[in-house]
Amino acid sequence: MPKLVLLRHGQSRWNLEDKFTGWVDVDLTPEGEAQARKGGELIKAAGVSFDRCFTSVLTRAIRTSWLALAAAGQAYVPEVKDWRLNERHYGGLTGLNKTDTAAKFGADQVKVWRRSYDVPPPPLAAGGEFDFAADRRYAGAKVPDTESLKTTLERVEPYWSAEIAPKLVAGETLLIAAHGNSLRAIVKLLYELDDVAIIGVEIPTGNPLLIELDAQLRPVAARYLDQGRAEALPAAA
Repeated sequence: MPKLVLLRHGQSRWNLEDKFTGWVDVDLTPEGEAQARKGGELIKAAGVSFDRCFTSVLTRAIRTSWLALAAAGQAYVPEVKDWRLNERHYGGLTGLNKTDTAAKFGADQVKVWRRSYDVPPPPLAAGGEFDFAADRRYAGAKVPDTESLKTTLERVEPYWSAEIAPKLVAGETLLIAAHGNSLRAIVKLLYELDDVAIIGVEIPTGNPLLIELDAQLRPVAARYLDQGRAEALPAAA
């Protein structure tokens, strides 16, 4: 039975500062590092052994994978990094304080940008501090200037289907250390959630979500390894 662990990166510096982060490459806070290590300890206690790890090209997710795998005694596990597992691109909101943005645009509008399925924030202006078009991590890729959860899923899904799902079908146990929205996109795919149901799904930082799958990669069981910080999960098949 294939097993998959989804691990959202630990608290980042901009999580702590309440900023829209998206593709900006900020690091973990000491608390985020501790969350990643605890996640690895819980993985070890659960007896989960990985064949491979997938992560994004952003430092906070990469370091979360390293810290968790080391704490689990599995630092040797092969790792694949890909930008398609990046966090959602927050467009013109990138770098702004969330409270200040709500005061400027109104809490209702910001809630739509943050929580709706298919309404993206305003696009990021080209040539500014957070324009990633020249970043070599994205060479040859069409870099978005904003994303909703829907468009995040549209870049995650082909990568999932081509690179990750076949490893699970082959019987591998995988760790995906990524971000709240790229992981929510995977949850939507696995559970076949509609566009309304996925809005209510939250994934806590640094808390491994262990999902057991059948041969068709349908979830048959799932649980957060730290039950004290667990969020509600969709019903398994």
